[in-house]
Amino acid sequence: MGQIILGVGDYGASNSPGDVVKTFALGSCVSVIFLDPKSRTVGMAHIALPDSSINKAKAAEKPGYFADTAIPALLTKMSKFGCDKRGKGMIVKLCGGANVMDTNDTFQIGKRNALAIKKILWSYGMGAIAEDLGKNFSRTVSISVAAGQITLSSPGKPNWQL
Repeated sequence: MGQIILGVGDYGASNSPGDVVKTFALGSCVSVIFLDPKSRTVGMAHIALPDSSINKAKAAEKPGYFADTAIPALLTKMSKFGCDKRGKGMIVKLCGGANVMDTNDTFQIGKRNALAIKKILWSYGMGAIAEDLGKNFSRTVSISVAAGQITLSSPGKPNWQL
């Protein structure tokens, strides 16, 4: 069994049944998860910010960092496993977008990330069938490729499924 570990701004995909795709400590970041039942491929992006226009150089270097560049990059990566490049037939789930550092709710990065991601998904004709967004705690997310099962964890809480 292999693990594909994603850091902030990373994205990855696998259709190897023994693999697990995992990212740690989603605070205001949002994890976009695509599951393609046809090719039995899972993909995930760990998105930090909503819009790449604030730093085009960073977006070119690390497209998974921004919502507007991460989703097309992930779909392109998944197309190499036989998935539709526009996301047709994908199951979409979202996690993260918490308010963990901004106690005055001034910047609302988590909410802005989630909204930007939903708008981009809608432009592809896609929408999330499940989400675990917001609140005030970080999440670690792992996906079993074989089962397509998404497990979330957070310090001091029992694991839960999405």
